[in-house]
Amino acid sequence: MLNIADTLHLWCGEARPFALATVVGVHGSAPLPIGTSVAVDADGNAVGSISGGCVEGAVYELCRQVLHDRGAAQRAWFGYSDDDAFAVGLTCGGELDVLVQRIDPAAQPHLAAALRDIVQGRPVAVAQVVDGPECLIGSTLSVLGDGHATYGSVSSGPVDRVVADRAKAQLRAGRTTRVDIGGAGDGCPERLSVLVHVSAARPRMLIFGAIDFAAALSRAGRFLGYRVTVCDARPVFATPARFPHADEVVVDWPHRYLEHTEVDARTAVCVLTHDAKFDIPLLRLALGLPVAYVGAMGSRRTHDERLRLLRESGTSAGQLARLRSPIGLDLGARTPEETAVSIAAEIIAQANQGTGRPLARITGRIHRPIRPRQSVLTD
Repeated sequence: MLNIADTLHLWCGEARPFALATVVGVHGSAPLPIGTSVAVDADGNAVGSISGGCVEGAVYELCRQVLHDRGAAQRAWFGYSDDDAFAVGLTCGGELDVLVQRIDPAAQPHLAAALRDIVQGRPVAVAQVVDGPECLIGSTLSVLGDGHATYGSVSSGPVDRVVADRAKAQLRAGRTTRVDIGGAGDGCPERLSVLVHVSAARPRMLIFGAIDFAAALSRAGRFLGYRVTVCDARPVFATPARFPHADEVVVDWPHRYLEHTEVDARTAVCVLTHDAKFDIPLLRLALGLPVAYVGAMGSRRTHDERLRLLRESGTSAGQLARLRSPIGLDLGARTPEETAVSIAAEIIAQANQGTGRPLARITGRIHRPIRPRQSVLTD
């Protein structure tokens, strides 16, 4: 539902009932991930997409039916059809499991509050029951403010507590996912499958070195949804005017700034200074932090010298193995803009366990199952 949060927030504010169709399961190569939604109101207005177009008509009609009947939530499955090119199906060869339910904003005020916070950029998790006892399908519960407040109800008692705990955990992880709960030892008597929609703070991209490559990378980072910071110790170069796409420009010694700023398992650290007096203390610190990516720009000779100096400074072999240097994938990039694409591609590949190889040269699935981002520190 996060893909249409703006419109849903508006409809909830108007107490306008609507049908919500949500992708709750993806198998094989599908165009959009779980949690993606379409909504249709009583006047037939539709917003969102769950397949890029190939099954939208069928989903729209199902939404109209559920909204009109005011009945229980319904499930629909869409897959590829070899026999009939005009049949409702996914031409990409994947399969979608879709849950369609009626939402009455007046009966679920917590959902309106969650959507308000999502639109305002605050951290929110909305837990939606997608499998289990029929009476619970479609029930929702919201966790707001970094897990400090819970609203709504899936069922009662231990069920709500367990669902809220899982939603809080996913909010900390910063990723929408489906979790199974219940059974022996889980504190929940019902076996449920819950889709947790997570709207977390944007991940950070920390770019060190106020150079032209940093300007191009800051633009790419913002396009990818990062909160971009450019840091350099030289005030004449580190100015907002030179980096209009950065969320903030900081004048400070790189290692000192990194030591005191907030990072997490989604943070990308990009060191573009290729100057040892900045790089070595900065990289020594960065490689010991639980961040997603650490890359450093420089030639092969610079890289070799950098490794020598880092070893001498006490950086372990395990930490050095995390360093992406020279930074970026081999795209033959030369300009700052091409180099920014190269770096961004490597960050994406590392986050999603991609190979970085051309799809035409490999076999098997195009879309891998999404795994939680992790950052493992090795001593």
